Amino acid sequence: MSVSLRPATPSDARALAALAERTFRDTFATQNSPQNMDVHCRAHYGEALQSAEIASADHVTLVVEAGGVLLAYAQLRWGTAPACVSGAQAGEIRRFYVDVPWLGKGISHALMQACLEALQERGSTTAWLGVWEHNPRAIAFYRKWGFTQVGEHCFEVG
Repeated sequence: MSVSLRPATPSDARALAALAERTFRDTFATQNSPQNMDVHCRAHYGEALQSAEIASADHVTLVVEAGGVLLAYAQLRWGTAPACVSGAQAGEIRRFYVDVPWLGKGISHALMQACLEALQERGSTTAWLGVWEHNPRAIAFYRKWGFTQVGEHCFEVG
């Protein structure tokens, strides 16, 4: 099966919404109430929302697919970075998720490389992201790429 990595298109919005919700639930459901998860997912992962984000000039959404099925995605965003992030041209890796069956198969590496290249192409000299402190696998992955902790923020679900 051939795997490809590419920018998302408007026709990806429905599948991306499903993947985004599924991977978010896989990551955070055990630490949050079903009600809070439902509220968060309704507010952030609908088809119309994904469509708007794909179309936004301040976002780049990258997807990994095989056989027409989305396996992973990342979303980059430009704008104001938190005060703890140094660098005048900071770009955020806002979302970075791989569907559970595809973890450990090299997709994360290729997706991160594509994220960093896309940030650089848009003039970013600094990449920043947020990661849940109870996700050691993600923290280890980001450290391998040279990310270091520079601050903290609250991420509310629900």
